[in-house]
Amino acid sequence: MDLKHLIIHEAARIDQVMREDIDRLADDLDPLLIEILNYGLFSGGKRIRPLLTILSARFFGDSNTDVYHLASALEYLHTATLFHDDVIDSGDERRGEATVYKRFGLSEAVLAGDFLHAHSMAMVGHYGGEAALSVFCQATRGMVDGEFSQLRNARNLNQSEADYFSVVMGKTALLIGAACELGALFAGADEHGRAGLRTYGINLGCAFQIVDDLLDYLGDTRKTGKAVGNDLMEAKMTLPLIYALQRADGADRSRLLEILSDDRARQECFQQVSGLIDKYHGFEDAGEKAKQVIGEAIAALPESAGDHSVQRSFLALSDYVLNREK
Repeated sequence: MDLKHLIIHEAARIDQVMREDIDRLADDLDPLLIEILNYGLFSGGKRIRPLLTILSARFFGDSNTDVYHLASALEYLHTATLFHDDVIDSGDERRGEATVYKRFGLSEAVLAGDFLHAHSMAMVGHYGGEAALSVFCQATRGMVDGEFSQLRNARNLNQSEADYFSVVMGKTALLIGAACELGALFAGADEHGRAGLRTYGINLGCAFQIVDDLLDYLGDTRKTGKAVGNDLMEAKMTLPLIYALQRADGADRSRLLEILSDDRARQECFQQVSGLIDKYHGFEDAGEKAKQVIGEAIAALPESAGDHSVQRSFLALSDYVLNREK
């Protein structure tokens, strides 16, 4: 099965497990909460995090279908963070639809996110045990710390590559690493196997974010479904921009800083900023960094103890992340 069909097939199974789970909860929970959960959980998404948990278990030869319940906890937590992120950012749309915050209200979005967070922890504890819950909570703590790092750096226009990856680790990579490690743990993998898949996932997450940075400047809106330039308008210090600022001569650096410091200029000067990033090879070198990180992800994969087609799926996922257009 090729990667596209694998993602579609497994996403459908994950959705089925989650729908059955929400249906079981319906008798005990407020109808509005159930409505919000159904709206937020089933509005699209490729289910990559739970897919990684399932593949990681199969990588070590475990085909127990309970892994789908464990995997769904990763999607619950991810969705909870989206609910909360949209409140923090006052986000109006996600995947072409009104955000939970916009449709149902601020308090409702926060509380529904809190519920999903608590429910995800309960499911990890039930299906993975204490060790799995420890891995899961460590990733969750890192995610919150990453958000604080981003808040602290929000107006720091002199960020380093290390500053950038500190935020990416917390916001994106740690949860993807945990998704892989939880699957390995579920399958009874030893520490070496768990560490290898954790490293694979963390690097996959870092590469995913770098490519996201590139698409925000270079993406085709017909494919990405969103306008370019959002990161610049929000003054986000993404990797291509960090590279350009580090290398720009005095006049160009001053101009970049001037634009970044002015709300109106950030909206009007996208092409100028994009041109300066290109001039100083910010896009090219960010792309090379993504390739390097993907190489490190693949190198970390241990010897498969299960179906070797799963290893091919991991390689295909790496290629997808590196070359995706949306």
